[in-house]
Amino acid sequence: MIKIAPVRKQVTVAASQERAFALFTNEMSRWWPATHSTLKSPLKQYVVEPRVGGRWYAIAEDGSRGDTGYVIEWQPPARLVLAWQLSGEWQFDPELVTEVDVRFVAESAGVTRVELEHRNLERMGDKAAQVRGMVDAPGGWTAILESFKECAAA
Repeated sequence: MIKIAPVRKQVTVAASQERAFALFTNEMSRWWPATHSTLKSPLKQYVVEPRVGGRWYAIAEDGSRGDTGYVIEWQPPARLVLAWQLSGEWQFDPELVTEVDVRFVAESAGVTRVELEHRNLERMGDKAAQVRGMVDAPGGWTAILESFKECAAA
């Protein structure tokens, strides 16, 4: 298996470490771009259940649900590791696990650096390089973290 380099992004937000972690996990619906959803109906809510093994999923306005993955590590307010179980076709695949490791580093009282690493993309097989290109593109994790930064500043 060919190893695919992880995607690494970081952003500095105007929020304490505790607030940044809470906003990222408990209030994902406020900042996650509605365009970044696998749902057929418009996105209503994103949920990250606050515990190891907790589910990570989206709820549509019509009540349908779309799974994204689950919580691998839950270390508030410093670190969160999520299983990303979306295939190269952007469909939930319970057999696939890539990891999104998010670290919240306090820079000062009201400033936190958020470091994100999406790794193990080679597990996607033939689509790995294509998916890496998409999540590394300006509309991928960069746009998602910019939306998070704007929400933290509001």
